[in-house]
Amino acid sequence: MQFPPELKYSKEHEWARIQSNRAVIGITDYAQDQLGDVVFAELPEVGAEVAQFGRFGTIESVKAASDLFSPLSGVVKAVNKKLEDHPELVNQDPYGEGWMLEIELADPGQADKLLDAEHYQHTLPSE
Repeated sequence: MQFPPELKYSKEHEWARIQSNRAVIGITDYAQDQLGDVVFAELPEVGAEVAQFGRFGTIESVKAASDLFSPLSGVVKAVNKKLEDHPELVNQDPYGEGWMLEIELADPGQADKLLDAEHYQHTLPSE
């Protein structure tokens, strides 16, 4: 499994790629692997506010449905519309084409509450 070192991670298995006052958000390679084949993603509208560790949507797979939690607070500036027709992108490329939201950060300091790749990996069950 991959855990890019430039990203920040939440214990709820979401990641954030922070660039200046914005962050792109998605689910981790571990999360997509646990879900299995993703068939649907319910995401917020552009302009919606998301709260750190608050629910922002749902992802459904052939195995289960799971809530999505934002690693950071902010206003949604973009949503990955490709996921409407191609939800499998979450499985194929969770850190690239499978991204979910881009937000404008309400408080960039919240990133300090997130984990780096090494610490995130330590939260995962041992196999």
